[in-house]
Formats: sequence, C-alpha cells, structure tokens
Amino acid sequence: MVGNYVDKTLTDDTFGESSYEKAECKMLSYAISRAIENAGEKEENVDLLISGDLLNQIISASFAARDFDFPFLGVYSACSTLSESLALAAMLVDAGYYKKIVAATGSHFSSAERQYRYPLELGNTRPPQSQWTVTGAGGAFIANEGGRVAITSATLGKVVDFGITDVNNMGAAMAPAAADTILNHLRDTGRSADYYDLIITGDLGALGSRIVKDLIWEMGVDIQNNHVDCGEIIYNVIEDEFQGGSGAGCSAVVFNSYIFDKLRRGQLTRVLLCATGALLSTVSSGQGESIPCIAHAVSIEVV
Repeated sequence: MVGNYVDKTLTDDTFGESSYEKAECKMLSYAISRAIENAGEKEENVDLLISGDLLNQIISASFAARDFDFPFLGVYSACSTLSESLALAAMLVDAGYYKKIVAATGSHFSSAERQYRYPLELGNTRPPQSQWTVTGAGGAFIANEGGRVAITSATLGKVVDFGITDVNNMGAAMAPAAADTILNHLRDTGRSADYYDLIITGDLGALGSRIVKDLIWEMGVDIQNNHVDCGEIIYNVIEDEFQGGSGAGCSAVVFNSYIFDKLRRGQLTRVLLCATGALLSTVSSGQGESIPCIAHAVSIEVV
C-alpha cells in the first residue's frame, strides 16, 4: 500500500554503493532533494536542513548535508527524529528565524542491525517480539507560506523508562513514552482524542500498538478507533504474523508519502504524528542498562 505513494522504490538495498552505510546516506540525500523539488523550490532558497539518523555521530545526516549548500542542524532522537525535526522546524519558522526548512531522516535495516544488535553474518534467528528496521528515508519542506497542510502545534516528550532491557522488544519499550506524550498533548491542547482523524505512532509495531492503546485506555482516553502505527502500515502487518517495521525511516516513509498524500487530497484533515525513539546503544545494553525512550507529537492539519 505505502509503496504506491513513495517517490522511488529500490530493488538494490545498496543503492549502487559499496556499503549499507553509504546507501543510507545516499537515500537521505535523495529524500532531501525530492522534498525540495516536490515543494516546487530550489536548493538555493533553503535556509536550513534539520536531520539525523540512527548511526553513530549521525553520519548519514552529516554526510548527506555536505551535498548541499545550506546550513545544517544535526539532531538525534532515535526513531522519533522525524517528529522532533518537524517540531523544531515549525518553531523556527513560526518565530521568524527561518523561512524555508527541510526536515529529513532515514534508516537502513542492515546498518542498524549490525550497530544495535548482531553482525549480519551471524544470521541470528529473530525472536517473535522483534521488528524489522525500515530501509528508507523521507523529507518534509516546512515554509512560512503556501500550501494547505500546516503544523499547528507540537508537544515535546519526556524521557520515559519502564525498565525494559530486551533490545529486540522495542514496541514494549517505547509504548509508555508514546502514551505519555499523547496524553500530555491532549491535556495541553484541551482536545479529545477524536479531534484527530488519525493518531499515528512512529514504529511501535503490532505489539507496541496494542500496548499504547491499553495504556491510554487505562487513563480514561480511547484511541482504539483512530490510532494506527507506521510500523504496521508499512509492512501491512496481519495480526500475530510479525511485529512490523521500526527505525527512523519508518515514520519518515509512511508520513511523507501515504499520510501526507491523504492530507493533501483532503481525505484526512487532522493528524497527530507521534514518532517514538529508543535512546539506547550497544554500550548501554552491554552494561545491563534498561532502555530509556522518548516520543514527540506534531499536530498536522489542513487549514
């Protein structure tokens, strides 16, 4: 389903490069260029790029930024990097500091696996609670004028840690952070959950999606009918088949293609995007640390 809306589909996960990391960087650079092109703009008119990724020292974003002649703000929020970037871009534009900003992120299954879990050559069997890091990238163009789709508000999340230590169980680790941010957003704005056509989480997968709905239900808020997770959408998850997708590229691909197209066509009018991130590393996991997580929510509406 999502594949019908993306700008480019790869049949080679190296994208013609000599390593997965270089392929990830190339994908992100492509997404940045396409975001500018799809907005009908030129690179010389861009004031700022806000971008990050999952690799050490955000090398995909930093190396992609050298392909462009505009300022770069590197950010890291794990798989919630898209919503963080969108929120920051909206704030900077609304405050009048910049007029035109690109917010972009991406991920690659093979680069993430060998950085966060196991060398690919081991061929480890994946446990049933695990997700597949999405190989993809997406970018959004945020400007102070033009267009009918706007970022109207944002809620920055707090770091939440429920003591999960299983690096394969990202859905269970991140769901509490998503629930906390969504509830805070609704309280801060005075909105009910049904104000939104969709409340989208970034990459909780099937298990995490069920957990976040249960957690929010326990607090007296029902999102059963309008919640959907990008990790379920991107791989069209059938219940109990597998958990679905994750990674910074998960929400970046789903939102910037499928969801944005629905907004642009008026098929959706109010969407709350709440991407989630697990703030772990191999160092913290190796030392027995639990997994702190975060989620940032961005309200996107047709105006």
